[in-house]
Amino acid sequence: MLQLESPLTQIVIGVRRSGKSTLCHKFLKQNGVNYAYINFDDERLGVLKANELDQVLETAYYVYGEFNYLFLDEPQNVFGWHLFVNRLLRQGVYLFVTGSNAKLLSGELATHLTGRYNQVELFPLSFREYLELKGIRMDAPLTRDRAFRQKGFDEYLEKGGLPELLNLPSWKNYVASLFRSIIERDIIQRFKIRNKQALLDIGMYAVSNFAREFNFKKLENQLGVTSDNTIKNYISHLEQAYLLIGLNKFSFKTSERLRNRKYYLVDTAFASALGSLTGDEAGWRLENIVFIELLRRRYESQYDIHYFKSHFEIDFVVSSGFRVIELIQVCLDISSVKTLNREIRALVNGSKLLKCDKLTLITLGYSQKIEADDKTISIVSVFDWL
Repeated sequence: MLQLESPLTQIVIGVRRSGKSTLCHKFLKQNGVNYAYINFDDERLGVLKANELDQVLETAYYVYGEFNYLFLDEPQNVFGWHLFVNRLLRQGVYLFVTGSNAKLLSGELATHLTGRYNQVELFPLSFREYLELKGIRMDAPLTRDRAFRQKGFDEYLEKGGLPELLNLPSWKNYVASLFRSIIERDIIQRFKIRNKQALLDIGMYAVSNFAREFNFKKLENQLGVTSDNTIKNYISHLEQAYLLIGLNKFSFKTSERLRNRKYYLVDTAFASALGSLTGDEAGWRLENIVFIELLRRRYESQYDIHYFKSHFEIDFVVSSGFRVIELIQVCLDISSVKTLNREIRALVNGSKLLKCDKLTLITLGYSQKIEADDKTISIVSVFDWL
């Protein structure tokens, strides 16, 4: 939640084109404050050095007049920018900052602001927001409304929630262009990547193999990269640019939590526009949508998310520390008895092993409760859950 009159820097971070700038502009305008806006995502400003930022500030005063609020868009493109921000904070300026790189907080800014920031992590549109923008009611009971919701979900499953895709006919070209922009501007330029093709190959591999564990040794052989450390570094860059989001394996041993990771896409549009489609991909997309929604809700609920894998697999383990709160399975279609039994068996086994009785199976079907091996399992329609 953004805060208006706070001594903390208000920071909105997330993938490119997710609506970070729009969110800040809307918040400031709705609160009726005079503010100056500087967009550093401009090649003419990207060559500046920190000691030249005072000239930019002077120009802002020339253009906007007196202001107490300053909105800096993508300032991490200027080396040493955080020193400038820190000085403005000391002068009592209310600062709003956006960035398309997670390192914005994890490294540079956090070090210099020593906790004096309020972070808002922005993801693409949720399904509820998507329907609202399309004028589709979530709770209307009429047959046509249910049909509109179903059509909206089918679109959302394929196109995801990037706001600008709502009204774009050639949306796959837009997503491909956005992917290239993230690779070039948020990773290659920022981290001075030399082996550009290897980074691009890893990025393309990621959008075709999301919601699965990555085997770095296998990737090394497949892509012809000489070091799995290089692959891990490139994957880390893709995470910092918010294209990928990693999920650790759950274990009661901290070291094992950090050893294995699955990777999801920040939005399913990248898989639809760039990935090599398979018959199972709709199921992976649904799992991806559920994961991103869990991340959205984590801001208020303050829980951890992992996956679990043994002789069975649990898609999402929701926990607080080492106390497991909920086990969640995601399955597109449970009309097959074999498929339903597999999902139920995993939840029951997980319940016994991880000491958790809140068991949820999210699917396209109807919501209901079933009993299995003295365990109650909530089968929840993805419409209801979202």
